[in-house]
Amino acid sequence: MEVRARVVIQEKGLYTISYNGNENIAEVSGKFRYDAKEPSDFPSVGDYVVASWPEDGSHSIISGVFPRRSAFVRKVAGMTHEEQVVAANIDTVFICMSLNQDFNLRRLERYIAVAWDSGATPAIVLTKADLCRDVSEKKAEAESVAIGVDIIVTSSKKADIDSISQYIVSGKTYAFIGSSGVGKSTLINTLIGDSVIRTSEIREDDDKGRHTTTHRELISLKNGAFVIDTPGMREIGIMGRSEGIEAAFSDIEELISLCRFSNCTHTNEPGCEVLKAIEDGRLGADRWNSYRKLVTENLYNTNEAEYMKAKKEKFKEIAKVNKKRKAK
Repeated sequence: MEVRARVVIQEKGLYTISYNGNENIAEVSGKFRYDAKEPSDFPSVGDYVVASWPEDGSHSIISGVFPRRSAFVRKVAGMTHEEQVVAANIDTVFICMSLNQDFNLRRLERYIAVAWDSGATPAIVLTKADLCRDVSEKKAEAESVAIGVDIIVTSSKKADIDSISQYIVSGKTYAFIGSSGVGKSTLINTLIGDSVIRTSEIREDDDKGRHTTTHRELISLKNGAFVIDTPGMREIGIMGRSEGIEAAFSDIEELISLCRFSNCTHTNEPGCEVLKAIEDGRLGADRWNSYRKLVTENLYNTNEAEYMKAKKEKFKEIAKVNKKRKAK
């Protein structure tokens, strides 16, 4: 029979899906694979799918994906112009960043932009507070770039999980996103109440994390909520994220709207509110440069992807014409 199941694990082309409290291994059908145009068309953890549910215990076959109400999507690492769905149908994205050398405001801005564009609500979790001497200062720095985003400070050694638990509501889905070794899996294990997920600490000599989580996994909690653990991301590319950038940099967008000229380049024009804000210290030059970098990157990657897609379709049409000619 066909059922509406949910993807709970995705790893190396195979999926684990859940239906009515039971799990089964699944793979996509040949037709699904043929019709998929982009990697993001394939099922991801958190997706609801149409799948067969064999009574003999054999693998399920996924034939379709229900429309996503939200999705945390990033550009695939490297030079390729493709997108990867990290987690689907999520309500809150917990952006995890540890309070040591992993702490990076520019990276945080990037994560916030992608999170706002996902359709879910972002929240920031600053981990390993016990390893930081100036927690209040670091939190204030994060607040300066996280406009409208809640910030939660945690210490894994003290297991002060109550500050996150108040966000976890039955029936909702939460994704934990961040670099490797920042404590995502430790937080989830604490929420679960058991060490279900293997963890590694950040190395003390260079503050770099060792990759522990190798696949994305959706886990149900005792209160009926769901959490998604994700592998650490070494980079998170921006593509087609203009709305997320606008939300993450709403302070800059407001300044731009107040410029005297609608086509202001914010370089030397009179009446430029951006330049005025930088001059009087209301806007940091680093934040302005970060905004421009993300806008440029987003524009380039989006235009390049559209160009490559159009080029691919063109060659498909040429191949069809040549095939017809050969047939004659």
